[in-house]
Order: sequence, then C-alpha cells, then structure tokens
Amino acid sequence: MASRTPEEIRASIEANRRELASSVQMLRNEVAEVTDWRKQLRANQQNAMIGAAVVGFVAAGGIAGFGSLFTRRRRHRAAR
Repeated sequence: MASRTPEEIRASIEANRRELASSVQMLRNEVAEVTDWRKQLRANQQNAMIGAAVVGFVAAGGIAGFGSLFTRRRRHRAAR
C-alpha cells in the first residue's frame, strides 16, 4: 500500500473541496431553474390556458348542477 505524504493528502482534500463547491453551485442553478414557476408557465402557456378553461368549465357546470339540485327540491316541496 502506497502511503501519501501530508502535502498530498492536503492537496487531495483541497481538490475535493473545489469539486464539491462546483457541484453544489451547479445543483443550485439547476434547482433554481426547475423551480422557476414563471418560466415553466411561459414555456407551457397554451397548456396552462387549456387547463384553466377546462377547470373553469367543470367548476361552473358543477356549481350549476349543484344549484339545480336545490331548486328541484324547493319546487318539489312547493308542489306538495
């Protein structure tokens, strides 16, 4: 087994520190890019608009349908 000198060990540790710092910075940049919701929205604007329209249509239909249940019950009770 080859033994290293203290200077070689220090140099190796310093090289590992620099590599780790570089990797951490690259990871921070990637995370910032992925979590940038405004950029994601701009890139997928058409899909987001379609999704919003579908959700609005379903919500409006659901509210109208739910409301019609109550109006039917009132009409049915009034007819008795």
